[in-house]
Amino acid sequence: MESAEIRRRWLSFFEERGHTVVPSASLIADDPTLLLVPAGMVPFKPYFLGEVKPPYQRATSVQKCVRTPDIEEVGKTTRHGTFFQMCGNFSFGDYFKEGAISYAWELLTSSVADGGYGLDPERLWITVYLDDDEAEQIWREKIGVPAERIQRLGKKDNYWSMGVPGPCGPCSEINYDRGPEFGVEGGPAVNDERYVEIWNLVFMEFERGEGTGKDDFEILGELPSKNIDTGLGLERLAMILQGVQNMYETDTLRVVMDKATELTGVRYGADHGSDVSLRVVADHIRTSAMLIGDGVTPGNEGRGYVLRRIMRRAIRNMRLLGAGQPVVADLVDVVIKTMGEQYPELETDRKRIETVALAEEAAFLKALKGGTNILDTAVTETKSAGGQVLSGDKAFLLHDTWGFPIDLTLEMAAEQGLSVDEDGFRRLMKEQRERAKADAKAKKSGHADLSAYRAVADNSGSTEFTGYTSTAGESTIVGLLVDGVPSPAATEGDEVEIVLDRTPFYAEGGGQLADQGRIKLDTGAVIQVRDVQQPVPGVSVHKGSVQVGEVTVGSSAYAAIDINRRRAIARAHSATHLTHQALRDALGPTAAQAGSENSPGRFRFDFGSPAAVPGTVLLDVEQKINEVLARELDVQAEVMSIDEAKKQGAIAEFGEKYGERVRVVTIGDFSKELCGGTHVHNTAQLGLVKLLGESSIGSGVRRIEALVGVDAYNFLAKEHTVVAQLQELVKGRSEELPEKISGMLAKLKDAEKEIERFRAEKVLAAAAGLAESAKDVRGTALVTGQVPDGTSADDLRKLVLDVRGRIQGDRPVVVALFTTANGRPLTVIATNEAARGRGLKAGDLVRTAAKTLGGGGGGKPDVAQGGGQNPNAIGDAVAAVERLVAETA
Repeated sequence: MESAEIRRRWLSFFEERGHTVVPSASLIADDPTLLLVPAGMVPFKPYFLGEVKPPYQRATSVQKCVRTPDIEEVGKTTRHGTFFQMCGNFSFGDYFKEGAISYAWELLTSSVADGGYGLDPERLWITVYLDDDEAEQIWREKIGVPAERIQRLGKKDNYWSMGVPGPCGPCSEINYDRGPEFGVEGGPAVNDERYVEIWNLVFMEFERGEGTGKDDFEILGELPSKNIDTGLGLERLAMILQGVQNMYETDTLRVVMDKATELTGVRYGADHGSDVSLRVVADHIRTSAMLIGDGVTPGNEGRGYVLRRIMRRAIRNMRLLGAGQPVVADLVDVVIKTMGEQYPELETDRKRIETVALAEEAAFLKALKGGTNILDTAVTETKSAGGQVLSGDKAFLLHDTWGFPIDLTLEMAAEQGLSVDEDGFRRLMKEQRERAKADAKAKKSGHADLSAYRAVADNSGSTEFTGYTSTAGESTIVGLLVDGVPSPAATEGDEVEIVLDRTPFYAEGGGQLADQGRIKLDTGAVIQVRDVQQPVPGVSVHKGSVQVGEVTVGSSAYAAIDINRRRAIARAHSATHLTHQALRDALGPTAAQAGSENSPGRFRFDFGSPAAVPGTVLLDVEQKINEVLARELDVQAEVMSIDEAKKQGAIAEFGEKYGERVRVVTIGDFSKELCGGTHVHNTAQLGLVKLLGESSIGSGVRRIEALVGVDAYNFLAKEHTVVAQLQELVKGRSEELPEKISGMLAKLKDAEKEIERFRAEKVLAAAAGLAESAKDVRGTALVTGQVPDGTSADDLRKLVLDVRGRIQGDRPVVVALFTTANGRPLTVIATNEAARGRGLKAGDLVRTAAKTLGGGGGGKPDVAQGGGQNPNAIGDAVAAVERLVAETA
């Protein structure tokens, strides 16, 4: 049974039993504690926590998931993988243990003809939590599983959580016996290789707190209602139903390995090392395609770092297998064809996915060259200092700057006889990740305990947003935090977080910055609001300070936003929509939005593009936008179902999470997007849009920055003033400026070349005299000296090579010249073949000289370059070179 059919049967089975089919959410987690969705229940987490009332009591989904904690183990074993599909069925206060167990048994053991998976009941073993008598009784008495095939396991094995604070509870696992060829009998408690877990039924009753490991955490209390969260690993079941040894041999991964075999000529199963590389390629390429499909782009932090890491591991393993040419295009093509049946959007977005993937491959292949040079230098410095361990900060530099996976650094260092300080490297990586994660979390919650916001939501419900139709209004303070701690009151000077029952303040989201303004109480107290966030869904938290008086929970308040700021932001947001559509018209659908920020009078817009946008295209886009403004198109917002929005052709932003009902913003006949932000009423209100330019912010992602309205006018007014000044200087009309200035620059460049030619001739003129001054040091012709200050490194190199070439004969020659450039000493040293035969290598000589100068250097045995900090030490450096030549020759 193919994977696509397993997925279809799952959804069909539960839909027929009253479950709402929920499409897979994006892999980009809408949760500050997560980078990527690691479990099938993550999109339903707010329902389990009681933060949001679920729109259904029963649901089912096949959720895309990515887990990367054990990424180094991928390929080494056949059990580890990064991307997987989790089939789940969920109950929110509806059925509980008996219902979940009955459904699972029915679907697994029903015949294929009846819509089931047709597993042999005699090969299914059950585990339950240590003290879960109820679950065991259901399995024995309701289902009829013999007691000898039911085992009790502890918290580590049969108590589920996401590994972070959130929902949890005891679970019951269904395991499949693969037979004696996979090990000894005795059930999953004895051998989990033979008895493979395929379905986990989680009885979600409790909420867990902070902790480490699978069993070291505190139970905070019961959830608002008893819920069911089950998860069946699609790849695990496919392995069984397709009769293969492991998940890498299932239909959706084997085809990728087959393509890698075709590209490299390396057969799977022939060699353990090659098998590891083939499995890494299959897993990582599939994961990469799925991540890019959901809007992730390679980067050096967050989820972009995860994508970059796995892509580069895949590319590197293809190189190890012998691939000498780019391979990503062929591999991604196979993934899209294979997974496209289950996720049609992969085919729809094929061009964008391929563009991002190919750009990352090209960047990494280029980085391999530069990074290898850095690594070689680091290895040389380590060995010169007598060390045997490459420092963690060097490994981190290679990773962070050049994109070297740590295992690549380990391997290349080992080839040169060094180990790597992995602990130091991982410490730096951990610090970087924790900083990024803490920054993201702090932005939303201000470091406050999220339970404080949840308590407000439980007591008072969600905040009603009135800002679409009003800029001020009456409200009541229903929540108050002082310095991140819940408090009944606050006084003048306190930093506070205020929750209102209703508010005109827009909370930051969808690329739009938050409103600012004031909240006034009947008592005369005033709160200045600087920022508004939604740390938990539906609760708007107003951050600011008490300017006057005392603030108490329950007080009546009058909330008013800064109208001028809101209008300026609204203009920027509407301009972003126009820019998005104009870019798609000019570049095609691959110019999909990858992020934005709408602030007062200006905006930035990130979009997918494999290369820079030509200036002429950017001008056309800008002209089209401003033509739309002149058409005075109405801007309208309408709430509709997500399906209806898609039918109307509304554009959705990658990575955004949308519910069943969405808000669609339409600008005349020009633009239609899903958007929860605030906008102008008519395009004429924008006045003017000026695109300042575009630049790269990552592999396959470009950024446009622009001004709107008065800010755009002020910019153009300043440019007009500058143009007028240039006209006065060059005595020409504005349209003549490019030609006249270009002519001036050409003359200046010619003059600089002439000066450079005279200076180089002067330097090289000294070559003959220097060659004649060669000293004989134990049979070696040695030329040393200091040339005039200001000589460039390039000219010094030419001079050294010229002097070496002028000394005739077969005797060894060493030329070591020094200069001072920009206050720093510089040296270039060259040797001929005869000198190198005596062990006189330019790199060794340069390192000796550079060390004396207070710096470093390196190069090839025939010519090398170095520098330092102390120009007064040039004489000592010359002496050091002479001593080394005498000792070696």
